Amino acid sequence: MKLQPSLKQKKRYVLFEIKSKERFTASEVKKEVDSALLLFIGQLGLSKASPLFLKERFKDNQFMVKINHKHVDECVSAIMLIKTIKSKPVLIRSIITSGTLKKAS
Repeated sequence: MKLQPSLKQKKRYVLFEIKSKERFTASEVKKEVDSALLLFIGQLGLSKASPLFLKERFKDNQFMVKINHKHVDECVSAIMLIKTIKSKPVLIRSIITSGTLKKAS
């Protein structure tokens, strides 16, 4: 039985860019993003936001996260507070927020 569209979770796709001299793997970035979200919004907020790191969209130090539409600002704030990945200084900025994957790419 399919869910009606009104019962489905609305989502947003947020594209981030990592400014650093180093190149990082998707698993390194995912680990840091997960820990930053947990630290900033906690377990309850994490379950409500239901963030999903899209590994297939990771390239050239850019990554995409799928987030519930009500918690975009909190998640973007948490991810932008990441200052180091593997003890290397980084600067993360959000490029675009979109409701569709095609527009965010």
